[in-house]
Amino acid sequence: MARLDKLLREIRACRICEAHLPLGPRPVVRAQRSARICIVGQAPGTRVHASGIPWNDPSGDRLRGWLDLDRDTFYDETRIAIVPMGFCYPGQAKSGGDNPPRPECAPEWHEPLRALLPNIELTILAGQYGQRHYLGKTRRKTLTDTVKAWRDYLPDFLPTPHPSWRTTGWQKRNPWFEKELLPVLRSRTHELL
Repeated sequence: MARLDKLLREIRACRICEAHLPLGPRPVVRAQRSARICIVGQAPGTRVHASGIPWNDPSGDRLRGWLDLDRDTFYDETRIAIVPMGFCYPGQAKSGGDNPPRPECAPEWHEPLRALLPNIELTILAGQYGQRHYLGKTRRKTLTDTVKAWRDYLPDFLPTPHPSWRTTGWQKRNPWFEKELLPVLRSRTHELL
């Protein structure tokens, strides 16, 4: 427990990409050794940066809906670890969305953090960045193809799209996500909690 607490303090004090962060560093991560589920997202948005609470925005509302979890259960870090690919808000992209997670974060922190979370039985990979990092060469050519092949990654991983507002159209074009994947995601999540 002391090693995990020490590592979390180090992560929260991290400044390795400070020069590239328009709002400055504010690493957001939640984890306890007892957690059985890990949610790997992209990086905090401006609302999360302001509050310090991960998934504290409409994307989080959608993700909690996908998981069929209330806020109290979702934020119980003794059961659910929340580990984004980038711990700080990366700034806004020219396209209007957020920049990708900073590339320094995951190589520096994910492996040591995962080593101290021995009870994780399911990692939900919400978006392409986590899928690229954790699935490596087994990841399919597109996010849709990767998510469509979700059965191939169980029982350890379950890939989903990022639950942003942009996913609304994606879900309409991919009705199998709601019919096939979400029931398994909910069932597995409730089983582990």
